[in-house]
Amino acid sequence: MAKTLQDAHGHAPKIESTSALLKITLGALGVVYGDIGTSPLYTIKECFLPAHGMPVTHDNVLGILSLVFWSLTLHVMVKYLTFVMRADNHGEGGILSLLALLRPKSGERPATGLALCTFLALIGAALLYGDGMITPALSVLSSIEGLELTTPKLHKWILPITVAVLVGLFSAQKRGTAKVGAIFGPTMLIWFSTLIATGLPWIFKNPAVLGALNPMYAARFFMHHHWHGFLMLGSVVLCVTGGESLYADMGHFGRLPIRVAWYVMVYPALLINYMGQGALLLADPGAAVSPFFHLVSNWMVYPLVGIATVSTVVASQAIISGAYSLTQQAVQLGYFPRVTIVHTSGEAEGQIYVPEINNMLMVSCVALVLGFKSSSNMASAYGIAVTGTMVVTSTLFFAVARHRWHWPMWKALPLLCLFYALDFAFFSANIVKVADGGWFPLAIAFGILVMMLTWHRGRALLYETVKSATLPLSLFMDDVEKTKPQRVSGTAVFMASNPDGAPPVLLHHFRHNKVLHEQVLLLSIATSHQPEIRREERITRFRNLGRGFYQITAAYGFMQIPNVQEILVLAKKLGVETNRDDTSYYLGRETIVLAKQSKMTRWRRAMFVFLSKNARPATAFFRIPANRVIELGIQIEL
Repeated sequence: MAKTLQDAHGHAPKIESTSALLKITLGALGVVYGDIGTSPLYTIKECFLPAHGMPVTHDNVLGILSLVFWSLTLHVMVKYLTFVMRADNHGEGGILSLLALLRPKSGERPATGLALCTFLALIGAALLYGDGMITPALSVLSSIEGLELTTPKLHKWILPITVAVLVGLFSAQKRGTAKVGAIFGPTMLIWFSTLIATGLPWIFKNPAVLGALNPMYAARFFMHHHWHGFLMLGSVVLCVTGGESLYADMGHFGRLPIRVAWYVMVYPALLINYMGQGALLLADPGAAVSPFFHLVSNWMVYPLVGIATVSTVVASQAIISGAYSLTQQAVQLGYFPRVTIVHTSGEAEGQIYVPEINNMLMVSCVALVLGFKSSSNMASAYGIAVTGTMVVTSTLFFAVARHRWHWPMWKALPLLCLFYALDFAFFSANIVKVADGGWFPLAIAFGILVMMLTWHRGRALLYETVKSATLPLSLFMDDVEKTKPQRVSGTAVFMASNPDGAPPVLLHHFRHNKVLHEQVLLLSIATSHQPEIRREERITRFRNLGRGFYQITAAYGFMQIPNVQEILVLAKKLGVETNRDDTSYYLGRETIVLAKQSKMTRWRRAMFVFLSKNARPATAFFRIPANRVIELGIQIEL
């Protein structure tokens, strides 16, 4: 019998053999490490840009390499792989999963500072959208720029080729990642092997470069350059971008494969290539213009550009898919308007496509390429979003350790101090980039944050308004008993946001039409703070109210999409028989009217009305057959 190496978490695959571990590790290599794996394309290059005024000397090269080594070690290996990945929400990771861990369970008191943690988590989520816009543009552009090293005449074609690759990448999203996903792992395996193959020969030529592993070189670098040296962390941080992916994608692969991929392939490959670039610069300081592509001879640049381009597309795919998943979670948790969520695979639930987010990312990426024109200019805008997210993750991890795991302060505080020392150092060094382009991700994040807060507040006020006008269910049932209205054949399903009251659309229908169906289902859908709810645990409440009325409450995780058809199938096991062709779904079409007095400012109410009008219809979001829906208009003052 095969030995189980790792238990399944969330929807992470179960690993029952060494071969299964290797297969899943290969998948993790392709999806999780694409972003951080392509950072050698531009990290060392950005550190020695002429604009930064850092001469290519022996001490400076070893100092920068030492900072890169210890950044990778402390930030990725210690912070994320060793500690943060322990904070899993039923196997799932990511900013919003971490926040969900802090939400009180039934009967629990809310965690201290929950409102602040929620606000910080939303800031982190908003910053991730900015990261999702810059990463594909920067990665693809930096790989295409390698062409002009051997053929300077191609310079004018760099931007058109980059835009074409990006447009092709985003246009292919609607096809789903199921088919191309199978090549992600092998592609990145080739990439990391290339990193080793191009860096190792230079280390053999100058093994003294390995002295950069000594932290004293980093310390001397700071002591010699003072404030200028500290600001170089704004470029060094590029080597750890993508660290959030380790945590966010944990639910798809599990901890073990992600850790194995890092220690066996990613970490050695990155260090070898960075050290190789350092050895190259010690031998030829002029190669600082593009040290990665100068690792090979002239004709070898072309295949290297090809491999790099394919790898950056894979890395971009991981970021794009992450933006889709983040949006899905935000919609389910009530912080984002309903959007179009298309499942691109009948087998893998996590493979989704969100056209609205895809179009936003595509337009932003193309605009970034055309606006900044070079990867060096674009790198000036990179870092703020990533480092801001790092700070948020550290804060939420500390809150989870204290509230959920009940760690004593003497155990949790030192870790927080270590994480903050890393995060705030990187964040502070990137603040100076705001005027040079760093304002872009901050502006995007601010706009998305305002939208998320406005949507959540508007829905909360709307719920309060509807609830205050809702008739208690017991009174409605008494009225039905007294009036004995005419009943027509078939089943009527009324969506109820408040399971304890009669839905306004039901009252509206009964008041105007004076009839009821033989069978009436009052259906409420609740979003759990768990990422997924098993199908057999879907229906959490079922009541037979008599006279053909049934009350059903179904629960879905924040990484799942509600499906009314699935709920009706499950209800059959509880004695509720429905005929698909004889079932009508009643939904309320809310028309929001601006009241003279409100708890929201006028501009936020106007934004909420705009978002409500453009949100995806409930019929599509809840997967209700469009030809069986009856919508009744209801005006609500807000």
